[in-house]
Amino acid sequence: MELLLMKREEGILSVLADGRRILQIHAEAEDDPENTAVGDIYVGKVRNVVKNINAAFVEFAKGKMGYLSLAEKAVPIHTSGGRQDDGRVLIGDEIIVQIKQEAIKTKPPALTGMIDLTGRYIVLTIGKSGCNVSKKIKDKEKRKYLLELLEEYRQEDFLLIARTNSSEASEKVLRREMEKLIDRYDKLRKEGIHKVAMSRLERALPVYLADIRDGYAAEVDKIITDDQDIYEKVYDHLTENDPESLQKLTMWSPENGKLDAVYNVSRSLEHAPMPKVWLKSGAYLVIQPTEALISIDVNTGKAISKKKDVQKTFYKINVEAAREIAVQMRLRNLSGIVLVDFIDMKSEEDQKSLMEILRQEVRKDPAQTTVVDMTKLGLVEITRKKARKSLYEQINSLRGSERKMQKESE
Repeated sequence: MELLLMKREEGILSVLADGRRILQIHAEAEDDPENTAVGDIYVGKVRNVVKNINAAFVEFAKGKMGYLSLAEKAVPIHTSGGRQDDGRVLIGDEIIVQIKQEAIKTKPPALTGMIDLTGRYIVLTIGKSGCNVSKKIKDKEKRKYLLELLEEYRQEDFLLIARTNSSEASEKVLRREMEKLIDRYDKLRKEGIHKVAMSRLERALPVYLADIRDGYAAEVDKIITDDQDIYEKVYDHLTENDPESLQKLTMWSPENGKLDAVYNVSRSLEHAPMPKVWLKSGAYLVIQPTEALISIDVNTGKAISKKKDVQKTFYKINVEAAREIAVQMRLRNLSGIVLVDFIDMKSEEDQKSLMEILRQEVRKDPAQTTVVDMTKLGLVEITRKKARKSLYEQINSLRGSERKMQKESE
């Protein structure tokens, strides 16, 4: 697999490709000090507490409000600019918060007081305590080894979690990363509490660097860019955090043609918002996002013409659709509740087989995705964790920002 990094009108694109098939696209604006992003850490000021929904509304940057659930057991760190911490969150408090989810449609950004300091192999979460290992690491000896290593760095004010890829890292690398994370934590506690409200304490990595940190450097064979500035920033990031992956970084040669054209990136961006997706069999999907959920309808299209064994054909179409649905959810970054209306099949065995294939396909998705069940009406319910906006919203947001900048410059 290849991770393609490029600058285009839509901003900076981070594109995961398998051969010539685009699996995932992230789009973000070029570096702007006014932008906020998932992972940013701020000193926020509590403007309102709504008891009936057990939440607070916190102004974390000038004119920008976020939603903080008070159901979390951990109380956010109070700064010296507010009242003394007594285990409550009240109007007027100044607290340290992190953006954990972007604003989606009419909903404000979601904030948390349980701040994650994320490394490539380890996550340090402030506000919890203990040590844990990713459930995806199944080897008992490896889990035991990682837990024993984490325990050496344990403190009561934070939780240490070994990420899935930690199982491949050396002890030296893991220790170095934990020490860096604890240094960040100490700095945040000691210096952050003296900052004024609306201060940004830490900026999240740009999305394309976060994609590398969060596993792609291990997953991909090449990291390719056609932009010198991006190349230098990735080179610096890898040199400091993952020198073993430097050999994968490649500057695209114009002699090979345009990177965009070779991988059909622009075409994928054009097709991503379209509701209809054709399958090789002649069947097609209709993908319709709504305010509450996303509906996906599987249609036979041209796939059943002159076919004698209709039920067998239905099964084949549904299997093809299941594989494509997993790809489209990741490509379009569809999240929340997804309802899929597969073609009705009489055989319970075929239904069970289809559900198992769908579960296998969504396991390839790095976002937490769960195939819940098939309802009595034959609808399959899927949930996919929300974090960032859909690809369609990302592109629209970037184009909106571009139009705004053009108007301001006129």
